[in-house]
Amino acid sequence: MTAATFMRLAARPSPWGLGVGALALVLALPVLVVVANLAEPAGEVWTHLAETVLADYVINSLLLMAGVAAGTLSMGVTTAWLVAMCEFPGRRVFQWALLLPMAMPAYIIAYTYTGLLDVAGPVQVLLREGFGWSWGDYWFPEVRSLPGAVAMLSFVLYPYVYLLARAAFLEQSAGALEAARTLGAGAWRGFFTVALPLARPAVITGLSLALMETLADYGTVQYFGVDTFTTGIFRTWFGFGDATAAAQLAAVLLGFVFLLILLERWSRRQARYHQGGARRRAAPFRLRGARGWIAAGACFAPLALGFLIPAAQLAAWAWQTGTALLDARFLELMRNSLLLAVAAALMVLLLALVMAYGRRLRPSPLMHAAVNVAGLGYAVPGTVIAIGVMLPFAWLDNTVDGWARAQLGLSTGLLLSGTLFALLFAYAVRFLAVSLQTVEAGLGRIRLSMDDAARSLGRRPWQVLREIHAPLMGGTLLTAVLLVFVDVLKELPATLILRPFNFNTLAVRTYELASDERLADASGAALAIVLAGIVPVVLLSRAIARTGERHAT
Repeated sequence: MTAATFMRLAARPSPWGLGVGALALVLALPVLVVVANLAEPAGEVWTHLAETVLADYVINSLLLMAGVAAGTLSMGVTTAWLVAMCEFPGRRVFQWALLLPMAMPAYIIAYTYTGLLDVAGPVQVLLREGFGWSWGDYWFPEVRSLPGAVAMLSFVLYPYVYLLARAAFLEQSAGALEAARTLGAGAWRGFFTVALPLARPAVITGLSLALMETLADYGTVQYFGVDTFTTGIFRTWFGFGDATAAAQLAAVLLGFVFLLILLERWSRRQARYHQGGARRRAAPFRLRGARGWIAAGACFAPLALGFLIPAAQLAAWAWQTGTALLDARFLELMRNSLLLAVAAALMVLLLALVMAYGRRLRPSPLMHAAVNVAGLGYAVPGTVIAIGVMLPFAWLDNTVDGWARAQLGLSTGLLLSGTLFALLFAYAVRFLAVSLQTVEAGLGRIRLSMDDAARSLGRRPWQVLREIHAPLMGGTLLTAVLLVFVDVLKELPATLILRPFNFNTLAVRTYELASDERLADASGAALAIVLAGIVPVVLLSRAIARTGERHAT
């Protein structure tokens, strides 16, 4: 089967094509429902929001994004350049360890630093005891504030920028950098004039991912008392009980997300970033003496602030309350979280396989568009997706219940709303893109000639996928499952809205305990989430290390 044959087949409908199209439509339903609510007339609640707090939501969200952008760029780009292009003490450790903050959810690090830096925390207690001060005799920065939220989010989101920027620096041709050196440019001048402009697409992409996660955050901003769109959606839904106003607020937030995507693409416009010459790595800048230790300190600071300090505090709290880790309540939370994460990861992997292989079989513009639409969910905050899932499910439940009451004289109750199915569906919409991109990368490494050979031997497409592609992509599929598994464990907003009654997870329990100021009691569940997140981070770090070794040769 040649490439021309594939293009001819793309013009004809097939079960794979129809299936992928139907799946894309279903997975896009939550976003379409949220957008459709903009056509609804504005009610009293929406009018009240627009007159009182909507401006605060917009301003705080913009300030939060601006602060996180500055923090993630400064930490991510600087550390990426240092470990990719310089030689200094500890560099080999930092190149993978700088990814560890990805395992630390933002709301958990917020709880941890609140316990450390609050008035009753160990830092201020030591200051008062050491200098003989009383409360009010000294100034101390308020951690529960907008700047505090910016710092917490920056500490755990800078790896998005670091990850892509470091890969871009490693892939740059040595010729341009060596030419800059021959013209007298030192390490930093070469960085600003040559390396950074070439790495701009990767840096902007990493920044966009970090800002999308910033807009999606709920636990941090809610705990710190910062009014943003996500906190407003929760208040409108649960406080005012107005689903339409909550959906309209979610639609405004969705507009922010898509505006961010458009700005990222507009920033590149017609720009091209060509790199000629051999792809060998340039000789590293050797930083000796004080400069080397300053570079090591610059890499150690974000690692310590984003992972080592909060992880150590969580471990200390968990040790103090260690007996709570063995009780039936904690084991139930662990079971619920693991079963939910495993079920969601496997379901999302199956959807990703179907859609990615469907696009491989039918590489038509319509198929590409359908798969791209289905993968938009990762750019949408969990709060928005939860609203988009709840509204159609509630409508369907009420419609079926009304028909059953009228025709059969009985009530069907809630068939979909408030069930695990609704929660799993929201996870599928939210995290399909994570698995889809990983699966497509694995499929891209398998030649089409292998498909041709299997089809010539009478194998059907699903048999080719099961018997050939799946075994060849074992590592890729495991990576996709692990990434979704950890994302589901950390997801808080969608779980809070859609979870069944009296069904808790580690993330929800951590949030509940922290909201009650029981930070030490929340440490066990928080530490379990962090430890689970380390596994895919370590795998990702090893993959990057292997990439760096290939480019160095």
